Amino acid sequence: MYAQLRETADELAGVLWREHTVYRERGGGVVIRGEHVRRWISLAPTGGKDRALLRAGRILDGGTTAPARTEVVVDLTAGKAELAAVCRSLLADVAAAAEPAPGPSRAGGGRNRERPGRPARAGRPGRRPRRERHTGAGSWFVLLCVAGVLGVWLYGVFGGYPY
Repeated sequence: MYAQLRETADELAGVLWREHTVYRERGGGVVIRGEHVRRWISLAPTGGKDRALLRAGRILDGGTTAPARTEVVVDLTAGKAELAAVCRSLLADVAAAAEPAPGPSRAGGGRNRERPGRPARAGRPGRRPRRERHTGAGSWFVLLCVAGVLGVWLYGVFGGYPY
């Protein structure tokens, strides 16, 4: 199956991009990287004969790959033109998802805590909501123990013994 995936990936890479890198991934699939367009395509075996899982995603700054944005199962016996058309469609979806949403730009460059259109983040289940910070009873106990040890030491050094 790897040989068929590699052959198909080589053909697709030549059709899609002039500059590309084709390599084997850990799961037995094949990855086509287009560094100049900052996109990748992966062909992975699905367990079915002549079928593969085709995934596409972005290449992040520093060369790491983002998780797949889109995926589809394709028939490897289809023509090279059909597979290339499916790849182009997936790459277009990835490019559309990577573009920033139109709207007013944020001044100041800081993180926007309340993004429009995004629901508020829910807390972890099973945890009580966080209250304002305060010193807990355990912290007070530790502070009192440290003060007591310091007091005993000072008493012994400065006159606790009459001789």
